[in-house]
Amino acid sequence: MGELKDKTKGAVKEGIGEAKQHSNDPETRAEGRAQEIDGKTDKAKGEVKGAMGDRV
Repeated sequence: MGELKDKTKGAVKEGIGEAKQHSNDPETRAEGRAQEIDGKTDKAKGEVKGAMGDRV
């Protein structure tokens, strides 16, 4: 269950981050890049949990 939760949370963060990167405000674009990276990290964490059977 944790695998799906992490992957979903990561996908949402990644999508929001990508959208923010299209802003005209440089601060918002930087925040979007950070959020996209955070989302990719969450997705990877979910994949690891799936591979290890949620023992992480």
